[in-house]
Amino acid sequence: MIIKVDRLEELPIDLLLLADPAEEIVKEYIARSNNYILVKDEKTIGVIVLLPTRPGTLEIVNIAIDPKHQRKGYAKKLLEFAINEAKNKGFKHIEIGTANSSINQLALYQKMGFRINYIDKDYFLKNYHDEIFENDIQAIDMIRLYMDL
Repeated sequence: MIIKVDRLEELPIDLLLLADPAEEIVKEYIARSNNYILVKDEKTIGVIVLLPTRPGTLEIVNIAIDPKHQRKGYAKKLLEFAINEAKNKGFKHIEIGTANSSINQLALYQKMGFRINYIDKDYFLKNYHDEIFENDIQAIDMIRLYMDL
C-alpha cells in the first residue's frame, strides 16, 4: 500500500539516506515535495519523493527500498505509482537522476521507459562533502533521465 505522508517527521529518514546520503539536502527537498511511503505488513519498506520542477515536469528526487526488501519489484511498483501520479495530475514529463555508479538503478529506470537526457558532470563532487562509492565506483556524475507522458 502506498500512502502519502504530510508530516515530515513521519518519513523514514534512514531509507531516504540510502538514496541520498546528504541529510541536509534531503531535508531541504522533502519540505517542498509530495512524499509517499510503501507499507507492507504494517511496516514501511519503501519511500518515494516527487517534486514538481519546471512547468509540466515532475521529478522523482528520491526513491529507496529497505535492503531486506530489494530486488522484489517494490522499486518498480513505486516508479509505476509515480508515473501514474504524474499522468493523473497533468504533467507532461517525469524525470529522475542517479549517479554514474548506480548500475542497477540505471538499468531499472531504462527498463521502465526512462531515457538518458544528459549528464551533469561532476555533480557529486560539487554538491557533496564526502565521497560516495557504489559498486566500487565513485559517484561523480549525475545521469539525468526523463520520460514523456
